[in-house]
Amino acid sequence: MNEPQRPAFTRAQLLRLGAALCAGAALPSFAQQQGRPAMTKMSTRPIPSTQEALPVVGCGTWIGFDHRPGTDEYKRLPGVLDALFAAGGKVIDSSPMYGRSEETTGELLAASKQRENREAFLATKVWTSGREAGIAQMEQSFARLRTQRIDLMQVHNLVDWKTQLATLRGWKDKGRVRYIGITHYTASAYGEVEAVLRAEKLDFVQINYSLDAREAEQRLLPLAAERGVAVIVNMPFGGGGLLRRLRDQPLPAWAGEIGCTSWAQVLLKFVLSHPAVTCAIPGTSRAEHMADNAAAGAGEFPDAGFWRRNAGSIGLS
Repeated sequence: MNEPQRPAFTRAQLLRLGAALCAGAALPSFAQQQGRPAMTKMSTRPIPSTQEALPVVGCGTWIGFDHRPGTDEYKRLPGVLDALFAAGGKVIDSSPMYGRSEETTGELLAASKQRENREAFLATKVWTSGREAGIAQMEQSFARLRTQRIDLMQVHNLVDWKTQLATLRGWKDKGRVRYIGITHYTASAYGEVEAVLRAEKLDFVQINYSLDAREAEQRLLPLAAERGVAVIVNMPFGGGGLLRRLRDQPLPAWAGEIGCTSWAQVLLKFVLSHPAVTCAIPGTSRAEHMADNAAAGAGEFPDAGFWRRNAGSIGLS
């Protein structure tokens, strides 16, 4: 096995370079100045129910977008969306559970007018019990996101899923939402997620999956493929703990073989290597991290054999 090789740049330097490479209209001139070709746009995968192409890396908004205008954190957020769109991404996932993240997303998109250009694929959730409460919460999401149509509405953590899915089917028929789905974030709920996938016709399922949390490989990912359901992965970094553990270690030599210059890219490449996965949505509030994440969506994705051979070198199997 090859010995780990320390990269020529620090992670911070590579992140800054990635952000520069994703700087929108300035990107071609930057690439020319550096003597490098322009960044390759990220890959897309088809949504099984319609074959619509969806970019494979999006942006989650939990915590990162829960900021108020005028704060330093809020001022950084337009750059996050700029980096996402510049790299060819468009999926933005939120929830009424995430504080003011929906509202922030709507404000930023309205300010940048990206929504009118249909660059954003807006995904959010309903997270309450009862038909009327669900309708009220979803109407609030429309208002906060400043849109007349939401691309994907999901039942968050399966809360009162039968009631909410009944409403969503009617809204889908009327064109208010384009796709419907369910979500969860822990393997302890996989039994119920599996039951709903088998019983209901869905467009999407959103679940956790990472190099250190691979239970979804056993039943859920194969079932989603069998049922023709798109998969969004909501915790590709293992909730952040895995990335924190690895980030101070040098990248192994094999990371370069798959085009990765950071641990975040390695972890995302693993998730996207599974053929059932449609999109991963790591959350961030920093443009340089968004650019770094998005870079994992370009190039080739190694097969399962590659990960079996190499995961052990970083303490995972």
